This record gives sequence, structure tokens and C-alpha cells, in this order.
Amino acid sequence: MTVQVPLRVTVRVAVRVELLTWARDRSGISPMELGRKFPTLAEWEAGTKLPTLKQLEKFAQATHTPIGYLFLPEPPEESLPVPDFRTIGDVEIGQASPDLLDTVYQCQQRQDWYRDFARIHREDPVLFVGALTTDVDIVEAARQMRTVLSFEPGERGSTWSEAFSRLLNAVDQQGVLVMVNGIVGSNTHRKLDPEEFRGFALSDDLAPLIFVNGADTKAAQIFTLAHELGHIWLGESGVDDADMAGSPTNVIERWCNAVAAEFLVPAAALQGVELDGDDLTDNLERLARQFKVSTLVVLRRLFDMGYFTLSQFRTAYGEERERVRAIMEDRPSGGGNFYNTQPVRVSKRFARALIESTLEGQTLHRDAYQMLGFKKHSTFDELARHLGVV
Repeated sequence: MTVQVPLRVTVRVAVRVELLTWARDRSGISPMELGRKFPTLAEWEAGTKLPTLKQLEKFAQATHTPIGYLFLPEPPEESLPVPDFRTIGDVEIGQASPDLLDTVYQCQQRQDWYRDFARIHREDPVLFVGALTTDVDIVEAARQMRTVLSFEPGERGSTWSEAFSRLLNAVDQQGVLVMVNGIVGSNTHRKLDPEEFRGFALSDDLAPLIFVNGADTKAAQIFTLAHELGHIWLGESGVDDADMAGSPTNVIERWCNAVAAEFLVPAAALQGVELDGDDLTDNLERLARQFKVSTLVVLRRLFDMGYFTLSQFRTAYGEERERVRAIMEDRPSGGGNFYNTQPVRVSKRFARALIESTLEGQTLHRDAYQMLGFKKHSTFDELARHLGVV
């Protein structure tokens, strides 16, 4: 008796070549790098060969593209779901990377969940959301923010990390969800680029949310957090680069930049400050240590106070930015303790609320794991213990 073995038929998918090219360009991954993972990619894009369904799924995963997009008749027009204030030389950037888009979507999901939680538990709205307008004096706005958050220059601790931690905890206690992460979710292979964006704010009365790009320096993160707080006080959502070098044409960005600078380095505290000797770097680092900000913020504030001409400032700022970038490149990377870093990545307030809701049976464990960024129940239990929920 002859046993017939069924033939294995390879099913190939008719996908439009422009969608493959769009997905590759959208990902920001070089054709050479993708070509190593997909040796027949050039043939797919030329239309001389079709990928299998499994190959297409792997391609979508590698390019961080929703698989459904590759079956559309033409490439979709993607845009950020919140106002985009990012600029390069005061020119709008436009296209957002998959990393930025996925980060915003994930934060919106968490915000939606927390808003429902706050309503169920009848939490009070955060009073300062939308409490100010851009017509409010910069010094007065910064003073109000420092008072609410207890963040005067003498209340910041001895290091940048301590200052950032104090500010973050103060903001958390006031009801704002603050998420600080240098990667997309928990994917260590998708590092966020501070050159693309430094942070964003999602304004909401019950669940105001701030995201800070944790791939930036700690000093830069402090300024970003202060800038995004300006957005929350205005009640204005937005993604931005929080760049101190330029003068944004957008009134909201210009106001938030100015308030953040005054919030961190009050003009009154710089009155009469003397620059010692000819070494600008030493002066910048000395004042940066005093106020727990970046040297770039100090440089901008000195320019605001009339210590430099515009030409001098632009030259000095460019040189200092390159020096800071070189330090960043030499900085060792490390994830630290998961149970210390994860609550900061997803917001301590959010993590505690989600764990409590899950333990009370109001939220499915599966949904909690997804929003917290892990899969194991043992991790959930340990995080709950670390946060003092159980």
C-alpha cells in the first residue's frame, strides 16, 4: 500500500509594493539592515516576487507596522493624535516615527483606563489643569508652579537625580500621571530618540499625563518635565522637543519654554551673578549644580539676562550641545532594578491604581499585565509588594 504524502503548498500574499516601501521608510531602518533579515526584500519591492504570509508577518513586526496596514490599497496618512509642536530650526518636523506613535498610543490607553478608575472612585479633578493662560506673566506662573510643587532652588536635594525624583514625586502626589521611559514600553530594542522628541503632555481634568523621554540626560529630563507641566497648567496637550536654543513661533511652546526656565532658574536668583574667569564650561557647570538643571538651561537663562549677545549665545549653545552629546555617548547604559524602574516607566500613581483594581477583581489580570509591560503573575505580585499595595 502506497501512502501519499500531501504536497505542501506555499501560499504567497499579493501585497502592493508601495506599501512595502512605505513600511520600510516609516520604520527608519536602513534598507541594508532590513535586507539582511529579508534577503528577497528587493524582489518584493520590485514586484518580481511575493512574500509568504509568515514572511509578511515577520516584516510587519520588524518594521513596527500593524499587519493590517499592509493589506490597504494605499499607504495610510498617519498623524499624531495630539498637537505636534516639534520643530527643527523653527520648522515643523511633520512625520512621527513608529516609536513615538506607539508611545503616545500606549499612554493614551493608560490615561483612558485611569480616567475611568478616577470616576469610579470619585476622585477630585486636578485643580491646576487649565488654571493658567498664555496671558499670565511668566514670573507669576512659575512662582505658582514652584509653590504648588514645593520646588524652590533650595528644596531640590544634592544631585540631579534627587532633584528629578523630588519633582516627579511632587507632581505624582498632585494627581498627574508621570511616565519616564527611554524605550517603547518594555522593548529594550526600541530606544527612544531625544532628537525626535523629549516629551509630551496629555491634558485631562481627572487623568493629566506627562511623558518624559528617559533616554535624555537627567538634567534635560528635569527641564522637559517642567515644560510639560506648563502644558498641563494651560490645559493644552502636545508633543514637543522642549528645545532651549530657539524661539518657537507657537505661542504655547514659547510660553511653556519661558515658564519652565523661570520655574527652574528664577531670574531673581541670577541677578548680579558673576562669571568667574574665562572658562565658560566651569561657570555653566557650577550654576547647573546649584539649580539642578542642564548647562544648556543655564546658558539660555544667562542669555535671557543679557550676559551674551545673540551671536555669542548661538555659538556657545552649539558648542555646549556637542559637548553634552559626547558625554551622553560615553555614558554607560543600564536598566537598573526592574521593580524600581518599572513604576517610573508607567507612573507610580497608575501602577498602584491598576494593581489595586486588579486585586479587587475590577480589572482582568491579562489587561493589567499588558498595561504594566510584563507577562508573569510572579512579577505582578512582586511589583505589588514593592509598591506597598499588599
